[in-house]
Amino acid sequence: MPTVSEFSDSMVADLRRRSTGSVFLPADRGYTQECATYNLTTPLRPRLAVGASTVEDVEAAVRFATEHGLGVAVRGGGHAVAKQDRGIVVINMSRMSDVSLDAHERRVRVGGGALWQDVLQAATPAGLAPMSGSSPTVGVTGYLLGGGHSPYLGRSHGWAAEHITSLEMVTADGSRRTVTAATAPELFMAVRGTKGNFGVVTSVEMGLFPIGRIYAGGLWFAGEHCAAVLHGWREWVAEAPNEMSSSVAVQRLPDDPNLPGPLRGTFVVHIRVAYLGAADAGEKLLAPLRAVAPTVFETVRDLPYAEAATIHLDPPSPLPYVDRSTGLADLTADAVDALVGFAGPDSVCELASIEIRHLGGALDVAPRTADAIPARGLRYQMFAFGVGPQSEIPRLRGRLAELVERMRPWSDARRMVSFLSPDEAGDQETMREVYGAGLYDRLVELKREFDPSNTFRINHNIAP
Repeated sequence: MPTVSEFSDSMVADLRRRSTGSVFLPADRGYTQECATYNLTTPLRPRLAVGASTVEDVEAAVRFATEHGLGVAVRGGGHAVAKQDRGIVVINMSRMSDVSLDAHERRVRVGGGALWQDVLQAATPAGLAPMSGSSPTVGVTGYLLGGGHSPYLGRSHGWAAEHITSLEMVTADGSRRTVTAATAPELFMAVRGTKGNFGVVTSVEMGLFPIGRIYAGGLWFAGEHCAAVLHGWREWVAEAPNEMSSSVAVQRLPDDPNLPGPLRGTFVVHIRVAYLGAADAGEKLLAPLRAVAPTVFETVRDLPYAEAATIHLDPPSPLPYVDRSTGLADLTADAVDALVGFAGPDSVCELASIEIRHLGGALDVAPRTADAIPARGLRYQMFAFGVGPQSEIPRLRGRLAELVERMRPWSDARRMVSFLSPDEAGDQETMREVYGAGLYDRLVELKREFDPSNTFRINHNIAP
């Protein structure tokens, strides 16, 4: 790692002259807003923040960082900050959020700072659906570079990153590159599945699907039925067709006016479903779940794809939280019993949510073009988080570690990269385990080629 050097006011002034966007130092008005994150426990406090408006701004910021030995952190939607480091430059991409739709070719090109809601607003009026995630306020680029698991289209269409056709990016030498399977096959492979390890992606082109509506929504059950619902869901997903994507979450919800009245301040089990078929067929598929226990609230219906975010009801506003995840090789009856013992009605669990996503289907199919997605073949992904003030964070971290340990007998080394916690961001043994030795070693060699000084290290880092 290069030595961080000091920079003068004149050097910052020169960067400002070369930038169309704004450049912020810690004492400048607007600095805090420029660095704001969705997770209030992971604030960014860089030496310098650049509000990029053009690709040239990104090039200038990356060159400035490399000249002074600073790391580069990319702020897209602001949802994921892998690690803290003051010796960095933050590049805020939010001003580069343009979306260009080619409805005839079923493709969309998005700027590096676009959110999923920007793409949905452009694509869904044309009857087209992107491989979007559970929250419309998540940044498109960061989601895609992590592989991108769509809880609506994943089991039927695979990983979102598989549908990237082209990327524009700025690498550590400050140069602009067009990256496709034809122009740069090794870099194209490495970028798709490793988050921001190889550069700043300034735009992405990806395919869309002729899907206008889905039969989808949520079923909420009282927490007292936790065991019956989890066992019922476990048996149900084992027979679910690839057109049905689903997850389940054990939740202790806040008394939040943004939530529907019956859910405020409650302990519930939330089953989420998304079916790419006729509503009557979907209704028949759901019948076994409805028979498990009475629901306290539900939203399942035939709905426009534009309203897909209503399925999960992810928190819309920033909040302070800590999280952990683990892959699950299987979800046996014993595994469910262990989870109920940890988080059921007789527990003292204070975690806000413990989610299990059912994977498989097209997510297991080998890609036509090689990528670095490590979770292919994983059966389930578990993700949990606890919400609280700074004083509660150590205790919540301990509870999350206890949960992961409780589920270890059924765990899988593979995991979704986007669900790795900040605590795991600098651990190379963890990264090697997640990617597997062969792929990890290949990625390390590519990192040495494209980022030998590890400028892009403020992430779930693959160190050169």
